[in-house]
Amino acid sequence: MMREWATVVAWQDGIATLHTEAKTSCNSCQARKGCGSHMLNKLGPKNAHVMQIVSSKPLQPGQRIELGIKESSLLGSALLVYMTPLFGLFVVAGLFQSLFSSDLAAACGALLGGIGGFIVAKGVSMKFGDREAFQPVILNIALPPDALRVESEA
Repeated sequence: MMREWATVVAWQDGIATLHTEAKTSCNSCQARKGCGSHMLNKLGPKNAHVMQIVSSKPLQPGQRIELGIKESSLLGSALLVYMTPLFGLFVVAGLFQSLFSSDLAAACGALLGGIGGFIVAKGVSMKFGDREAFQPVILNIALPPDALRVESEA
């Protein structure tokens, strides 16, 4: 099970709004100067993901919870998103090449097949994305921020 900590932004009527930050491994790598991924991470927006999840227990803003999602659903989603456009690209490019015997036609077919593959992947993900296997579950709930008080004698 893949695990991630999230911060509660709001909780209302059994629905919790959560905030998670996207993590990159660029801070732990020593090859930052020659790495293209590090430059792209610096240029792009600092991604923070906001999601809603069902929670029967009342939560307070600022409270931390641990979410989990099955590896099989994560791998299935990645396979769908990456392989469907690639499959469409090769199939339609090959079909256009055999029909028109032209490299330009094959390139146009590859473009159409890749775009069509993305559209198919989006349609399939919209249809199956609401299944319980693809939804994150709450594993642990930390104490609210105001539950602990530390008093020291000075």
